[in-house]
Amino acid sequence: MKLGFIGLGTMGQPMALNLSRGGHPLTVWNRSPNRCVPLRDAGATVVDGVADVFRQSDVIFLMLIDSAAVDHVLRRGTPSFAGMLSGRTVVNMSSVEPDYSSRLEKDTRDVGGRFVEAPVSGSRTPAEAGQLVAMVAGDRSVVTEVSPLLRPMCHEIVFCGSAGSGLRMKLAVNIFMLVLATGLAEAVHFADRQKLDRQLLQTAVNAGPMASAFARMKLAKLVADDYSAQALAHDGCNSTRLITDAARDARIATSLTDVCRQLYEETVELGHGTSDMISVIRAIEARSNRLA
Repeated sequence: MKLGFIGLGTMGQPMALNLSRGGHPLTVWNRSPNRCVPLRDAGATVVDGVADVFRQSDVIFLMLIDSAAVDHVLRRGTPSFAGMLSGRTVVNMSSVEPDYSSRLEKDTRDVGGRFVEAPVSGSRTPAEAGQLVAMVAGDRSVVTEVSPLLRPMCHEIVFCGSAGSGLRMKLAVNIFMLVLATGLAEAVHFADRQKLDRQLLQTAVNAGPMASAFARMKLAKLVADDYSAQALAHDGCNSTRLITDAARDARIATSLTDVCRQLYEETVELGHGTSDMISVIRAIEARSNRLA
């Protein structure tokens, strides 16, 4: 089976590298060609355009920033959409609106293609280690066929139901993750303003019941003042938007995520959108500075 991968960003590049080691021929494309270099070195075929990926692949994985990017890549709404997708399987791993995903599945099936929704939980480090969690959705028979292809990237695959449900599950997971990240940043900021040592806070948290792989990783970055991206602050902004928009449509209260959304929007406005999501501490610091 010939595979394709489109979208080699912070997460997509290590995911595609792991996929290239799975034993299937892999064809890749990215808007910024320099992101393709490690894939070429790993044996993947790098092509000049999206249509070439579809032409050379049976199953195509997408890891793109939003639904607009997915539509653009798939040429949705144009005659090219049917020509590219007919007879092929699209596995959308991008974080997009659940209702959008359901419509995309229908449009894909209408032109003779197959569709699997497979958003993932994790950041660059678990992506590099092949330790992501995939929340898959769609036609069960198609999901069953595609699931072995996800194994090089994901250590756990959770079937969630029909298209849209995988993304809703990811939003639920992300509520916990975003609140945890923001709470951790606020705890460190509080310690800073109380003249406490960040390393001592790190020791106390890591020794207690709140310790987790995520908390350890983010605390280590804060202690080292390292804001290189594992997951972008832009992603935090996008995730909180998706969560709160879905919640409003369903009349669900998201009191904590509303605050997180404001803080991530402020983080991006301060110029930290391409820094790690833990740079949300910058927005919290700015708020304290306004109180001084």
